[in-house]
Amino acid sequence: MITVETLTKQYGKTLAVDQLSFRLTPGKVTGFLGPNGSGKSTTMRCIVGLDKPTAGRCTIGGVEYRNLRSPITTVGALLDTNAFHPNRTARQHLRIVAATHGIPRQRADDVLELTGIAQVADKRLKGFSLGMGQRLGIATALLGDPEVLLFDEPVNGLDPDGVRWVRSLMRQLAGEGRTVFVSSHLMSEMAQTADNLVVIGRGRLIAEGPVERFTQSDAHTRVHVAGPDMKGLERALTQGGIAFERTPASEKHPGGMFDVVGGNRAQIGHLAHEAGLELHELSETHSSLEDVFMEMTRDQVVYGSGGTGRAPHVADIPLPPPAPGHAMPAPRHINDQQEGLR
Repeated sequence: MITVETLTKQYGKTLAVDQLSFRLTPGKVTGFLGPNGSGKSTTMRCIVGLDKPTAGRCTIGGVEYRNLRSPITTVGALLDTNAFHPNRTARQHLRIVAATHGIPRQRADDVLELTGIAQVADKRLKGFSLGMGQRLGIATALLGDPEVLLFDEPVNGLDPDGVRWVRSLMRQLAGEGRTVFVSSHLMSEMAQTADNLVVIGRGRLIAEGPVERFTQSDAHTRVHVAGPDMKGLERALTQGGIAFERTPASEKHPGGMFDVVGGNRAQIGHLAHEAGLELHELSETHSSLEDVFMEMTRDQVVYGSGGTGRAPHVADIPLPPPAPGHAMPAPRHINDQQEGLR
């Protein structure tokens, strides 16, 4: 379990993370979302002791990273794909890390196979592509067979097959009861991979909760209904107190269709049945995670594009409630020494 308690991190006059609190549970993949500059990487670095919090703290199983008895077998992290000596080979890199932590040499060969880079294991790292470096970073994170895994943008540089492999790996690791925390800007991947989401902006928590609470809330659900007697449907919906919008006619629905925001398919189907109306469509769609994310973070973007379109203000959008805040403990300083994650 990872617990972040009122975490604050300031670099000079720049406030990177501001009173951030959340908790991650084992057996779940938690997606960490936020615009560029929102504080995701800083938060992850604070969790593994690479940055010292200005206030608050991060614990793993109730223990700060610096106090873990065996860090590499408790936490595996991919935070920097360039954290390798360029003149070493992948096999040498992994065996050195294994030797410094008492891990059998065979484990290095095992994770090379697991991550699909066994064939290039004896190639110097300076010749590795970005995608190969990502796979080696994942192999390093898995070397100690840890209970907790942190991945910062793990699919960067990977081809579609590699992206699918990472998705499958995350699900497998969570299925084994591990805590998996992964940041990404690929909303489609997070929608398919994550069980829960933590969304931040400008260093603060915006929302957290199961993925379905983001995309399948009433505000992001539409029920589409159509039939041969559109006037009868309109009358039934109106009498049932259901607000709707009418969409233009199409080849599939010459009489148009009614859209009900936040509607309930069972209720609408029952109203049609009671009125003796034939239905040709009664379907439900949900907003994509990308659309919801863009709405939620519209006013939180630090490095935004110059578009003129105005998305709904974040205050107008129903959001999953954040978890209850934690009382801020007395600040505890984390040793600046960077313990070997890789």
